[in-house]
Amino acid sequence: MNFGVVVFPGSNCDQDTIDALNFLGLEARALWHEETSLAGIDCVVLPGGFSYGDHLRAGAIAHFAPIMDAIKAHAAGGGLVLGICNGFQILLEGGFLPGAMLRNRDLSFRCEEVRLRVETDRTPFTRRLRTGEVLRMPIAHQEGGYHIDAAGLAEIEENGQVVMRYVDAGGEASPAANPNGSVANIAGVCNREGNVLGLMPHPERAAEGILGSTDGAALFLSAAGSEVSGAAAAGRR
Repeated sequence: MNFGVVVFPGSNCDQDTIDALNFLGLEARALWHEETSLAGIDCVVLPGGFSYGDHLRAGAIAHFAPIMDAIKAHAAGGGLVLGICNGFQILLEGGFLPGAMLRNRDLSFRCEEVRLRVETDRTPFTRRLRTGEVLRMPIAHQEGGYHIDAAGLAEIEENGQVVMRYVDAGGEASPAANPNGSVANIAGVCNREGNVLGLMPHPERAAEGILGSTDGAALFLSAAGSEVSGAAAAGRR
């Protein structure tokens, strides 16, 4: 399994993501936003940051980058695509995923650890997790309020496209546990096929025990078809 991490002007989590993947024993390389081929890449990761300075709005310019046509073809063919934070915003802007992103409810930048409840283990990114399992990962964003209208929400709920929700220590999706005002406490969604996932929390910042949690490692290892064990399991709660 080969991972490719896209680098846009303004990306700032690209090397963090590559380092996390390498730490887990996975092959990863940087993909410049002007590239037009994904030859040899099995899973594309759109990392966090401020692509193109987030001018207009987060992700609005990046989804026009030359590499995005190749990523669309990759996704359409069943290839794996993971969007983290700004990467999630790009996937929404590009129509890969349903919904849109709004500024945080309090209009403030939020940088903190959150708890996430796994809503489905039926995606390539969560198959090594359990439905209902609670994870710990950090967030760092100002435009992370996931929004979708009532009809769209009902559709993604029915299709099992809600992958993670913000919850409290008891695993309950309470208003107090929602850091940004996301509809239905949604922290991550996938497409109908499950091969494209976007989430606001940063799994690459929760892949080594020294960082306080290795819960994020499970997403990368699930995508690679590996068991969560060894270094990845050492820091799990």
